[in-house]
Amino acid sequence: MNAAEPLASRHRRLGFALATLGIIVCGLIWRRPELNLPPLAAKYGGSALWGAMVFCLMATLLPSMKLRTVAGAAAVVAAGVEFSQLIEIEWLDRFRRTAFGALLLGRTFTWWDIVAYWAGIAVAGLASVIAINRRL
Repeated sequence: MNAAEPLASRHRRLGFALATLGIIVCGLIWRRPELNLPPLAAKYGGSALWGAMVFCLMATLLPSMKLRTVAGAAAVVAAGVEFSQLIEIEWLDRFRRTAFGALLLGRTFTWWDIVAYWAGIAVAGLASVIAINRRL
């Protein structure tokens, strides 16, 4: 954090950083078999959490940007990552086969993942507006 950064911006950045970490933890737990989630909820709920994480991470990195702009940028990044799965490059495919690569970039393209990402971004954006307006 920059010492010249306004206090409100630093608080916002910290709030989004904590939200990002919380969403990552939830996402890692989400698909655990012990939860006995229905397969569709496990798959697309995890994707929605990933979209929310992208939104919060971008809001952390760009705290002075309007949330609407952050949401739009997050939607483009999320869709771009999903479309990148259509690119077959050996080193990239090897990375995607690792646990970290699968979590970060996914493995198989599907339009439904993009829908889930965008839903997660929308929910995170709405929750952020509510929290900021209430100064939580």
